[in-house]
Amino acid sequence: MTIILILIFIALSLFLFIGNKNTRSVVINYIDIDCEKGSKKSEEPLRILRISDMHLENISISPEQLYEKLKMQPIELIALTGDFMDKERSIPKLLPYLQVLNKLKPVYGIYAVFGNHDYVLRKDDLNQLKNVLVNNGIRILQNENDRIDIDGVPLNIIGIDDFSTKRSNLMESYNGLDKGYNLIITHDPNVVLSMHDYHFDYLLSGHFHGGQIHWPKPYHLVKMGKLVKMNMVKGLHSYEEKRFYISEGLGQTGVNIRIGSRPEITVHNVHLPHSIDVIKAG
Repeated sequence: MTIILILIFIALSLFLFIGNKNTRSVVINYIDIDCEKGSKKSEEPLRILRISDMHLENISISPEQLYEKLKMQPIELIALTGDFMDKERSIPKLLPYLQVLNKLKPVYGIYAVFGNHDYVLRKDDLNQLKNVLVNNGIRILQNENDRIDIDGVPLNIIGIDDFSTKRSNLMESYNGLDKGYNLIITHDPNVVLSMHDYHFDYLLSGHFHGGQIHWPKPYHLVKMGKLVKMNMVKGLHSYEEKRFYISEGLGQTGVNIRIGSRPEITVHNVHLPHSIDVIKAG
């Protein structure tokens, strides 16, 4: 009996050691997104850096390390898809990361949405988080959209608020939208299942952490929406011929380990249509 307990202890210790080590193995994944078939694409893609689920209480990459990984990347747009933190005390910790992102000098700016963990903060603390983001040049979209011109092609950046906490409002998010390439940034990807009547060309989300402990399967995600049951937990997917990417996130929540997943930074090379004439309306 004693030997069995020792073996269990050794196995558990090894599991925790490897799991914690994995949190420091940050990967950069590159995703190429072509425009619809039959459309002439732009000569150069729009390069979007996306960071999701930083969870600053359990982030295993320093601002300096993040900069070293990204400093040679030709970034034109940055999207932050929520879950910055759980605790008010982590707000000052966010500042040096934002300074790194600004140091990358994205041509078209930095956009952000909030996730379910951000909404755990008390109202005053959430306002403080908003102020830190805004004061560092980040445009927060809460069921709003913004429009920028990419070499003559209009890009609609649509920020849908967190679906899991019932803050999403699709009608408000699309309000006043003109014809253009529709890029969605949101936290919970389950919102795509409710977007039958809302066109988008590409959607960026997070929320699932790739399971975080994805071994043998992420059973603990079963209550996190229908996409999990459809085996859509991480990476590039398509629903009703509309493409979306679920990030594994940069930080961890709960226990600071990862099994079968890695902290992820993504660079999306999005080929926009050459002409607005081939773009669908919202």
